[in-house]
Amino acid sequence: MEMIRILERLCSLGAPSGFERPAVLTAKELLEPLMDEVWIDRLGSLVGVRRCGKPGAKKLLLDAHLDEVGLVVTGHKNGFLRFQANGVDVRMLPDREVTILSEPPMLGVVACLPPHVLSAEEREKAPEPQDLFIDAGLSQEEAERRIPVGTPVVYRAGFTRLGERQVCAKSLDDRACFSALLRTAQLLRDKELDVDLYVLGSVCEELGGAGAKVAAQAIAPDFCVAVDVTHGRTPDSPKDEAFALGGGPAVGIGPNMTRWMTKRMLDKAEALGIAVQKEVMEGNTGTNGWGIQIANEGVATAVLSVPLKYMHTPVEVVELSDVEGCAQLLAAFVRGLGEERTNCD
Repeated sequence: MEMIRILERLCSLGAPSGFERPAVLTAKELLEPLMDEVWIDRLGSLVGVRRCGKPGAKKLLLDAHLDEVGLVVTGHKNGFLRFQANGVDVRMLPDREVTILSEPPMLGVVACLPPHVLSAEEREKAPEPQDLFIDAGLSQEEAERRIPVGTPVVYRAGFTRLGERQVCAKSLDDRACFSALLRTAQLLRDKELDVDLYVLGSVCEELGGAGAKVAAQAIAPDFCVAVDVTHGRTPDSPKDEAFALGGGPAVGIGPNMTRWMTKRMLDKAEALGIAVQKEVMEGNTGTNGWGIQIANEGVATAVLSVPLKYMHTPVEVVELSDVEGCAQLLAAFVRGLGEERTNCD
């Protein structure tokens, strides 16, 4: 399936942290033709493996999370819904359209006061979470019956082409990267490997990474590449903290990335003419690599990121060439990996 169609299909699904099942099932369907075995683990993460068939082969894990930021209904007032934000910046919420993942799903809007009735001081202040409500057009009785406490909510889905190269949607963090993993598996489909390749679509990354930590404990990989998004450059972003869309994926460099893996990633990119950027990560990478690297006796870990504008909003934007470049680099990294030394310098 064409990359853009995979992105559109995955991003259309409402699957916030803790409620990832729709995205996991669709991802499973897409991954199964490319793997020897695919399963869903106890926490709900998707795991696939392609075995190389060589005795004593090392294990490589490629991870991208399938959850997205969202809201959870916490109560009702006069038919309006109270909620708690899970990873969502409340400044993004007034007048937003949302999808309430009830049975069946319903549309709603986050209520806001019109500017005509706001004081000058109120216009300058960010809203407080307790002052926001979701309006689903229901009475109090209907709201309590149809949308119980604990119901998840996500931004309303949409998928838009921006020019010829970029796409805009919710949940591109991190389904753009899982799409890159699918493309990687496709590129390697007829290639001989010397490692067992595991592909992980993990859950609950936005709430601390429990899915990746549990999966890493169970799989016990020798190496891991955590694939996530990083901040894309905009006119108002600091140049040393954001990365150009179209400039290629960003290779993480820092004390929590295994040095020989980082070097191998950069060397492969140079040898094959794959555009990459360098992202210095001095501490916690903010990715699943942070938790995976200390699983069991430790996992040699690299981080590869796709630049993305407007993170954790309903209008996240990526450039298709960066997603493809990520897949091409991962495929090159995988081939011959078993011949590399596995200790840190």
